[in-house]
Amino acid sequence: MPKFNVKESVIINAPLEKVHACVRDFKQWNAWSPWVMAEPDCQLKYDADGRSYSWDGKIIGSGENAIISENAPHAIEYRLVFQKPWKSVASVHFEFVERDGGVHTTWSMESSIPFFLFWMKNMMAAFLGMDYRRGLEMLKDHVETGSVPSKLDFLGHQRFPGFRYVGVKAECSDDDIGETMARTMGQVKRLVKENNLPAAGQAFSVYHKFDPVKKLVVFTAGYAVSAELANLPAGMVAGEVRPGPVYSVKHTGPYRHLGNVWAAGMMHERAKVFRQNKRIACFETYANDPDDTAENDLVTTVHLPVK
Repeated sequence: MPKFNVKESVIINAPLEKVHACVRDFKQWNAWSPWVMAEPDCQLKYDADGRSYSWDGKIIGSGENAIISENAPHAIEYRLVFQKPWKSVASVHFEFVERDGGVHTTWSMESSIPFFLFWMKNMMAAFLGMDYRRGLEMLKDHVETGSVPSKLDFLGHQRFPGFRYVGVKAECSDDDIGETMARTMGQVKRLVKENNLPAAGQAFSVYHKFDPVKKLVVFTAGYAVSAELANLPAGMVAGEVRPGPVYSVKHTGPYRHLGNVWAAGMMHERAKVFRQNKRIACFETYANDPDDTAENDLVTTVHLPVK
């Protein structure tokens, strides 16, 4: 079967023993798992000896994770068995190295996919890499602060009213999306103010292209307007998010955790909770402004167009 590898790291500012103990305790995993957040009511069962646990859900499938060796507090090796959506076995490792006053924490996996899905190998590795990065960022929050400021509300099927907009189009690597988005929205605000544009509607971003393998993101960030505007300043574009049915998921928390809401929405789509209309770009709307809102209180809603 086609094999692939995933390896991601993060620096956690906490004692080595604390980081190791958190990862070693399966009962703490649901606080930072990049998958359980998509189905918080899935069934979780823990063995009495604390060396394995299993999960079963309609969204995230089913399987078991078991510790097969460890060198406390420096490394843990697991055997990860998936039952659904397809059967496979993976070797998973955590390594913990003290560095610069923190702990360099590495999460890696060696696995394979069924032969008939060979064409998905690169995409599978890309998406799992994103999952691992999301998980490590939540692990970092959980260890350093005792909580993860990322809350999801599944709003489900809705009809979005649509709007016209003005904004700025940008392209970047998905590694740089946070910085690029902040810079682009700052450019939009400046152009609106300098040109006295009547763009006081809801802030949004629409994603024209997302390629996880090439790590490419193309998006437009801007504001809704009540009518089409003529003679836009250089650098700005106009467009329309058309009205129609969507599947919506709301996120409360810092923008750095927005990958959680997108991943959860996509997991719901793969579980056939809804059928995505891939001819229409997905978009997100912002209920408040990071310039005057605490980051833990930021509310963002992702809208996935449906058929």
